[in-house]
Amino acid sequence: MQPLLSVEEVQALVRGAFPNTSSGSTIFVEAVEAGMARIRMPFGNWMLRPGKVLSGPALMAAADTAMYAVVLAHVGPQLMAVTADMELRFLNKGMPGDPIAEARILKLGRRLVVMECRIWSAAKPEVVVMHSTGSYMLPA
Repeated sequence: MQPLLSVEEVQALVRGAFPNTSSGSTIFVEAVEAGMARIRMPFGNWMLRPGKVLSGPALMAAADTAMYAVVLAHVGPQLMAVTADMELRFLNKGMPGDPIAEARILKLGRRLVVMECRIWSAAKPEVVVMHSTGSYMLPA
């Protein structure tokens, strides 16, 4: 399945929907390809939990944003597409650095998009920090 929107178009939609993260930094859409989108959240100290590892809320935000980006890329500017469910598995400690999330579509239906997402830290890109699966409900 080929994307309907370019990386620049998805970036504009994501920035319009979420103009700022908690740190005031913009989320970057790095890639949009067939069935995939990748985002990067600029690192901020607000992302750290005790032990100086990336926090669950920061990683969840990255996963949800990547899933939103891949949905927009493949169904067009459906800004009211919403998260229907999400499951998270924390696999490794996330070293301080930009969280990068790559979401892939498993099934694109008329009303539901099912995806998986892998998240890692730019500080140690060879280590998957979190794996997530989820779905988005499309507007009628």
